[in-house]
Amino acid sequence: MSDPGNNPIPPEQQEMPLIEHLLELRNRLLKMVLAVIVCFAFIYPFANDLYLWLSLPLRELLPVGQTMIATDITSPFFAPLKLALVLAVFAAIPVILYQLWSFVAPGLYAHEKRLAFPLLFTSVILFYAGAAFAYYVVFPLVFGFFTAIGPEGIVELPDISSYLNFVLKMFFAFGVAFEIPIATVLLILTGATTPQDLAAKRPYVVVACFIIGMLLTPPDIISQTLLAVPMWILFEFGILFGRLAYRRVDDASEGESDSP
Repeated sequence: MSDPGNNPIPPEQQEMPLIEHLLELRNRLLKMVLAVIVCFAFIYPFANDLYLWLSLPLRELLPVGQTMIATDITSPFFAPLKLALVLAVFAAIPVILYQLWSFVAPGLYAHEKRLAFPLLFTSVILFYAGAAFAYYVVFPLVFGFFTAIGPEGIVELPDISSYLNFVLKMFFAFGVAFEIPIATVLLILTGATTPQDLAAKRPYVVVACFIIGMLLTPPDIISQTLLAVPMWILFEFGILFGRLAYRRVDDASEGESDSP
């Protein structure tokens, strides 16, 4: 295939038929699933140890002699299994995003490719950073609050399945919240808004951060604030990086338009 000027078009820029697109998408999805299965095969033998590590922030705060319980007879099996599967997906995120990148990259311009891959890489780091922030900072404070506020004489025996559902929800909430800089940069690059408009809406964003923190975290002021404040700070970083990316795209677009 060539253009009207008889200049050959690179293969990666040639249009693909719909069937080839679907086959390419199927192959990418199969590789994603295979990556999750491989990670699960390595993680599952350590599922019980990983659950003990995951529950450590709460177990350290329980009174001496008290521990966690399983109210369902199948919980000792399914709780570690569910944890291993979720961790396998988390561990396979780099491969999953790389496959998505490989699928959409042929349709991007050169300056878009230069920005897309760093954004994907940064999104993975930020998601992991959000989960680590929840485990090392939020959990000790939140569990300390919950274990200290209960009435006297009440024995706290947390259920392992309920605890797992709670911490996975927190991991997801903080992991997604830490993606705010990426979302901000993408909004700017797609032309949906500008850094100046986002900066002008800062008061509304701060209120929205606290509302999101209220919806995604337990009903206590500690966890809500610990989610809302990092979201606001990350929003400010998103504006900063968005301005830099906006200038780079403008410079790249001018360079491409000036080229023959």
